Amino acid sequence: METQKSYKLHFIILLLLLAIAFFINIGLGSVSIPFNETLSALFGGESSKSSWEFIIQDYRLPKAITAILAGGGLAVSGLLMQTLFRNPLAGPFVLGLSSGASLGVAFLILGAGLFGGALGGLLLSSWSLVIASALGSFLVLLAVLSVSFKVKDTMTLLIIGLMFGSVTAAIVSVLSYFSNAEQLQQFVFWSFGTLGNVSWQGILILTLCVFLGLGLSFISIKPLNALLLGENYAKSMGINIKKTTLFIILATSLLAGSITAFAGPIAFVGLAVPHLTRQYFTTSNHLILLPAVLISGAILMLVCDTVAQLPFTEFTLPINAITSLIGAPVVIWLLVRKRKLLF
Repeated sequence: METQKSYKLHFIILLLLLAIAFFINIGLGSVSIPFNETLSALFGGESSKSSWEFIIQDYRLPKAITAILAGGGLAVSGLLMQTLFRNPLAGPFVLGLSSGASLGVAFLILGAGLFGGALGGLLLSSWSLVIASALGSFLVLLAVLSVSFKVKDTMTLLIIGLMFGSVTAAIVSVLSYFSNAEQLQQFVFWSFGTLGNVSWQGILILTLCVFLGLGLSFISIKPLNALLLGENYAKSMGINIKKTTLFIILATSLLAGSITAFAGPIAFVGLAVPHLTRQYFTTSNHLILLPAVLISGAILMLVCDTVAQLPFTEFTLPINAITSLIGAPVVIWLLVRKRKLLF
């Protein structure tokens, strides 16, 4: 009972931190808006200035929701990959989904440069980048799934996924080499990742994809717990390894693929958040870890996005740079501190 109460307290603290991070993220930005005006705009009231209402409802609120979906989804997909491959260095893009998305966007940008004119402008619309990224991830997913039915163990699948990522990254490098400076700059900006370019319609689609991925993840809790002790043990418990692997790959693809399509490739979150969460939730039970990782990922992404905005200035830093600059030292400190405590 004490253990359960402890976990309940941890979850209450995480939810409070999520709420605080959410309101801070919405309240801070290049334009200073009083906190009472922010709350008024959030809950349907009228602000003193129509511009404040527009900033809150049409820019900051969609960006905060995107941060929650992206952080939580990437963190959960990272946990799934680390459990499936029993590898602490596995992340949501270990199957080459990010490289596939980059390949789709690289083809689109180079193709738009070749076509030019009105067609080029149409190809480089925000939705075309989303579609190209999603198609690239989907093609890599099909390749990985086709291989997964033929290999006998997950480690082989991990290596094949890394090889798919290397091949697509190599093609992207070739396309980048033959691109002009403007095309290359646009592709680099996309690769930085961004949370502020998702419309309400895009958020609806992203939410649907993330919830489908989370649904598959929670369905797989029992097989995930069995996989922690190895495939042979899972088989002895009656777990269908092929079916479980398929479910986990589909869940990761829905989460990481959709987030990459709308927000670009965001690094570090999926790799680090499961390790951070395990420092406080001393359990390997995915019934506890999955929701904890989900909330922790959302908190970390909101914090990183708040820092990336550089509040009260006109500058914005790439979200990818902030996730690594903030997260990596924290993980190193926690791991070193834990090792000191253990030894």
